[in-house]
Amino acid sequence: MISSSALLGNLVAILQPHPCCEKVIAIETREFSPDQYMIKIRADLKTGKKFQVRLYCNHGHIDYAYQLFSDVPLLRWDNKEEFCSISTYPHHHHDEMGNIKPSPLVGDPIADLKVVLAETE
Repeated sequence: MISSSALLGNLVAILQPHPCCEKVIAIETREFSPDQYMIKIRADLKTGKKFQVRLYCNHGHIDYAYQLFSDVPLLRWDNKEEFCSISTYPHHHHDEMGNIKPSPLVGDPIADLKVVLAETE
């Protein structure tokens, strides 16, 4: 499993040079043990919107939420285990109308972040 500092560094390295991002900040990091930690990163986008990555890693399992928002949530991808009828369960996407849809994400933060950024452009 990747360490919290390595994962944080990799995610920031993807976000900072991305053409949509203006400013990237690690909002919160907590390490409970080497195998259990939480990371929250926020990026200001050139559109005036914000993008947030929240990851909770626990002994190899990763709970994630990627969210595009302004004053209100606009788009979100997460793997909270609540929509078992979705074909990509537990991975799902909340669209701008609040509909729950299948998600292309797989729970790999490095690969998933690139997919989410491409979809938010």
